[in-house]
Amino acid sequence: MRRSVQCMLVAAGLAASGAVSAQTNAPAIPYEAEDALSGFPNDIHLGEAAGVARNSRGEIFVYTRTGNPTLSLGTSRYMSHSGSRVFKFDSRGRYEREIGQEIYGALFAQQARVDRDDNVWIVDRMSGQVIKFTPEGRISMVLSRKPEAMQLPVTPPGAGRGGRGGRGPTQGESFRNPTDIAWDSRGNIYVTAGIGGSRIAKYDPEGRFLANFGGDGDMPGQFDGIHGIAIDAEDNLYVADYGNERIQVLDSNGNFRREMSGFGAPMAICITPSPNSMLYVSNSNPPDNIDIDGEIYEVRLDGTITGRFGRAGKLIGEFGTVNSLDCKVPNDLLVGETGNWRVQRVRLRPTQ
Repeated sequence: MRRSVQCMLVAAGLAASGAVSAQTNAPAIPYEAEDALSGFPNDIHLGEAAGVARNSRGEIFVYTRTGNPTLSLGTSRYMSHSGSRVFKFDSRGRYEREIGQEIYGALFAQQARVDRDDNVWIVDRMSGQVIKFTPEGRISMVLSRKPEAMQLPVTPPGAGRGGRGGRGPTQGESFRNPTDIAWDSRGNIYVTAGIGGSRIAKYDPEGRFLANFGGDGDMPGQFDGIHGIAIDAEDNLYVADYGNERIQVLDSNGNFRREMSGFGAPMAICITPSPNSMLYVSNSNPPDNIDIDGEIYEVRLDGTITGRFGRAGKLIGEFGTVNSLDCKVPNDLLVGETGNWRVQRVRLRPTQ
């Protein structure tokens, strides 16, 4: 059963709950929230909603951590499969079907996106692969190659908040812990390999590798755990630099332009269609205390914070580890939570 609630969280209420906003003077945005999905078959449960995205018809795709990763013996080596699934829902959030059942690379869901041609892309941390589905649900492209020896998708020991440490990022065609994907106006593909390493890989529209940029650190153009990426109509890249608690803006060749901050540790990120594009970014709960932070910020592309909504919690209208945001429809957001195992539809009520 779908539940909904109207919410108006003010700074005083946030402070009383212990969920102190990263920027408490940002005005609270009134909103309504409800469970976005319904109609699951009895044998299907959602699991951690790592990625959520809509196509041009408003149909919803969710890449979720549900099931159990399995090792099976092939002709010459062990192969891993299962562990994550891709579900399709209609524009009202009613379950329709699963696509890509038990595919080779779906192990630990990280993100889902839909491009301008309604192709569905999933990003998987454990297999290190990015997989493209046609609008009909058939696989048409795979970026990266799953390693021979599988690694658990965890932050390396001794790493910082954003995941710095370990053996560092792989280069070129192979990803370690990829986190997100975006496209510029020419169709070039940008993949962030951001946990345990901090780089952005650029491909042409046919999937041919072009360049790497980024690296570990806190200087301009360096990152401490990239969790998300979005691209505006001018082909500027907005990169969620989680460990450094900022968003960096780069051009399409990776050159630093500016940075934005004031919204805590950014994880999920999205940009509404132009004109009058707005950026939405989640201040995610730190892994050692999921009962603080959790709010989502509304930001102009120049970095001006115009408002915020939500707080940490389990109830409808509250958030637990927001890993994915879809804002293709202005003031009508889909919010994917790995902490609360759900997708919420959030309708904003502008104050002006």
